[in-house]
Amino acid sequence: MNNKPWLAHYDKGVPQTIEYPKVPMFHFLEEAARKYPDRACTIFKGAVISYKEMNALSDHMAAALVEMGVKKGDRVGIFMPNTPQFVIAFFGIMKAGGVVVAVNPTYPVDEILTPVKDAGIEVMFCLSRFYGKMKEVRAKSNLKKIIVTNIKETLPPVLRFLFTIAKEKKEGDRIDTLDANDVLMQDLLKKHASSPKPQVEVSPEDTALFQYSGGTTGVPKGAVAMHKNVVANTLQMKAWFVTAEEGKEVTLMGIPLFHVYGMIAGMAFAMTIGASMVMVPNARDLKDVLENISKFKATLFPGVPLLYNAINNHPDVKAGKYDLSSIKACISGSAALMKDTKETFENLTGGKVFEGFGMSEAPTAVTCNPLLGENKIGSIGMPLPDVEMKLINLDDGETEMAQGEIGEIILTGPQMMKGYHNMPTETTNSLRQLKDGKTWLFTGDIARMDEDGYFYIVDRKKELIKP
Repeated sequence: MNNKPWLAHYDKGVPQTIEYPKVPMFHFLEEAARKYPDRACTIFKGAVISYKEMNALSDHMAAALVEMGVKKGDRVGIFMPNTPQFVIAFFGIMKAGGVVVAVNPTYPVDEILTPVKDAGIEVMFCLSRFYGKMKEVRAKSNLKKIIVTNIKETLPPVLRFLFTIAKEKKEGDRIDTLDANDVLMQDLLKKHASSPKPQVEVSPEDTALFQYSGGTTGVPKGAVAMHKNVVANTLQMKAWFVTAEEGKEVTLMGIPLFHVYGMIAGMAFAMTIGASMVMVPNARDLKDVLENISKFKATLFPGVPLLYNAINNHPDVKAGKYDLSSIKACISGSAALMKDTKETFENLTGGKVFEGFGMSEAPTAVTCNPLLGENKIGSIGMPLPDVEMKLINLDDGETEMAQGEIGEIILTGPQMMKGYHNMPTETTNSLRQLKDGKTWLFTGDIARMDEDGYFYIVDRKKELIKP
């Protein structure tokens, strides 16, 4: 039996295997700053930060973190939506040798406490409008210092002034005083404006980030990804995107950066091709999404079916108010992509939507439909380069199923997580060494594979009820 039929259906130019550099994740930003120094890294409400500037700002932030006592391996939190400050904090933490733990800013206090306590977060980057919530978290945890940033700090001067007088107080962004141990992010950047990147050795084997996910069980688990896992997954995506034009793409960053889908499929991938990232803090604000696509001519738009469907049905889109013709490629994840949603969006934009599949444990992308080959509706596509994937018997957990038969997806590859933080039993259940000597990730997803190596998810194992 050909156990990798998908290889015959890879797009021309997609390699079967990749040579991965032994570098930390922030290498992508440093390389983009070297190759595309003056190209926009982030665009936010019209304010541009170049790749050269972003690299320098993250160096300064890393120096500030080291000075305040952050040591290699310390977990540092980020509690904010998609903003330039998120990118500065993200790479600043990594350059300081820290581990990024991004937390959904819409979570209530009780749900924030789980990652804060489990990861042992003592320093947290926080948007000013969430400062009150974060102080509640501190009162119930070992969180010591909150680094506060106002959403207006990277706005152009005129917009910053208008925001201050019209929205800042109303939207809860204004803070008159900080608690004694807390500090403004902009003050740290000013203080360290001439500070170089600290001399902290970060290796590919070091932990890069924790991603917490409740999954279907509702029990939050912190998937631990090393730098080499994240680097591998990012380069797998770059290899897959044979149509991407380096130094020319514009990514509409609507998927949240506080999730690995946004971090890797959005931000890290964009950096590998020198794409400009148009930051959208709240993708539910469809007017903001549509205006940004139209104004900045976004070419790449990673998202979810719900978002594409909402755009399809927006009255202003139906009326032709927005020019969406710049869009070339969209990766869709997190839920099944319906035929009508896909075809309607493609007709509106002229671009293509490609369904993929990923999970926090891998740490995001695992499969995708090809960009040039057959795009099969209802399929999550085929495994990315260096991803081995098979279906195994639901009862014995080892016998490989034949093509067309139903089984649990298990996979192995260079992007696979190290394990779950502080959860040895769950780690052992998910990462298992089989007779072939390889360690496989048991996904809990039930699927079938067709003759071309395309996979189709049909169920979740934990939801199956046996008679």
